[in-house]
Amino acid sequence: MKFNLASVFETVADAVPDRVMLTYEGTGYTYAEMDPRINQVAHLLAGNGIGRDDKVALYLKNSVEHVLALLGMLKIGAVPVNVNYRYTAPELEYIFTNSDAAAVFVELPEHQDMLAGLLPSLPDLRVVVVIGEVTDALRSAVDADESVTLVDFGDVAEQSTERDFPQRNGEELYLIYTGGTTGYPKGVVWQHDDFFRKPISGGNPYGPARESYEELGREVANFPSLAFLIAAPLMHGAASYSLFTFLSLGGRLILERDFDPESIVANIPRDQTQMILIVGDAMGMPLVEEMEKRAGDVDYSSLFMIASGGAIWSKSVRDRFAAVKPELVLRDNFGASESGNDGEIMIDENGNLKVPPTDRMMVVDEHFERITTPNEVGYIARVGNIPLGYYKDPEKTARTFPTMADGTRISVLGDMGYLDDEANIVFLGRGSQCINTGGEKVYAEEVEAALHGHPAVADALVVPAPDPKYGQRVAAVVQVAEGAAEPTLAELQEFCRTSLAGYKVPRTVVFVEEVRRTPAGKADYRWAKAAAEAAPVSV
Repeated sequence: MKFNLASVFETVADAVPDRVMLTYEGTGYTYAEMDPRINQVAHLLAGNGIGRDDKVALYLKNSVEHVLALLGMLKIGAVPVNVNYRYTAPELEYIFTNSDAAAVFVELPEHQDMLAGLLPSLPDLRVVVVIGEVTDALRSAVDADESVTLVDFGDVAEQSTERDFPQRNGEELYLIYTGGTTGYPKGVVWQHDDFFRKPISGGNPYGPARESYEELGREVANFPSLAFLIAAPLMHGAASYSLFTFLSLGGRLILERDFDPESIVANIPRDQTQMILIVGDAMGMPLVEEMEKRAGDVDYSSLFMIASGGAIWSKSVRDRFAAVKPELVLRDNFGASESGNDGEIMIDENGNLKVPPTDRMMVVDEHFERITTPNEVGYIARVGNIPLGYYKDPEKTARTFPTMADGTRISVLGDMGYLDDEANIVFLGRGSQCINTGGEKVYAEEVEAALHGHPAVADALVVPAPDPKYGQRVAAVVQVAEGAAEPTLAELQEFCRTSLAGYKVPRTVVFVEEVRRTPAGKADYRWAKAAAEAAPVSV
């Protein structure tokens, strides 16, 4: 059988209706309370012409409404589109147009105004659902565009609470946009059944995957409720994976509007938080600093696990968590939007990152033939339930999701590694020029292209440089144009912010007489990285 995510949720809601499903800023909502409200959101969308396979963008921060909207669209077979609310106008326009978004959920006034300016460029958009008051700019933009309907989220109260939805088959789609290793984000297309079996571990990350809805409902009723705080914004893939994983266990999700270490730590006893998901050191460092600061007056007895995914989580930060509470379980998850949950990554005594032998990963050579010889470096390939591909990009799909000679379809993301003598997979790093800064992925050539647009820049290379907080920072090595005055860091940053999200803007700029390239014009990134690492950190 094939699992549908909405049916998985309904199975859990029926099995444990009185459990608290969501705690948002101190207020709890049970499964029995949330399911009818989710049905109302589904009917609101359907009543405005949204249905199966229509793409619906979530231009939202964390909130109860974000959860309701996400689950509501799944009930009618619509396809979620996660939107990074930190994106600039060109990046947002790309997401909305590339995804063919037919509807958008939006809340904050500044987001509404940004969307208002983009409406003329979004030919597929038919519905805008606004949470809260509508801004004058958005109302005027919709009034000027007869093809777009403005919907008040408050109208959900008038909708049916029934589950009278079309039949589902598990082949419905789920779309996750990831910065990955290309300039603009890529839409990773999952079928619901593959999403259930891989990113959310078959509904059971602690044992065998569930094989039927009946088994799922039975086991959920017998499984203790776990209180899991997702510190990351729900628009991140790691957060959505965690949300569905713990919903499929009948757990209690804890959300805060924003990542606020003071609030998270102070509310551990109030919410009886048991587990916290972070994204690497960018969240880990401020969180552990606050835990250290409040160790004498906050009761941490309920907390037993800190888990990280999506970014570098250094040993030093993990050691600080362990010092605050030695019995904490510290788990570093290995995975990606294109592969789901690949398991736990360990650090050995030599500092190597490795994953124990698994049937979900292998190392392959450049011809996608499996490597079995220890210490032979190749590409780490994921197998099993993998995405259908990248949305509207068959060329990238063919490169990332090739088929081996024996017919096995694999996911190859550019992660390099090798097998050690015990058949562990040792992770070496991404072979491309992708920069991971606090969980946000930055494509070097996109930043280079922005820098090249500055009149004082003759050439530029962008590389990762070590950063004590974010793991990596964006660093630029710049050659000044002949006759031009050397621009300041602030000037270059201001220029880049006109086309790039803030986290993509270089934090370090090194000026050189000439940017080194090969005779063929290819960049010497090794040289550029050495030059950037020698420079002081800039803010």
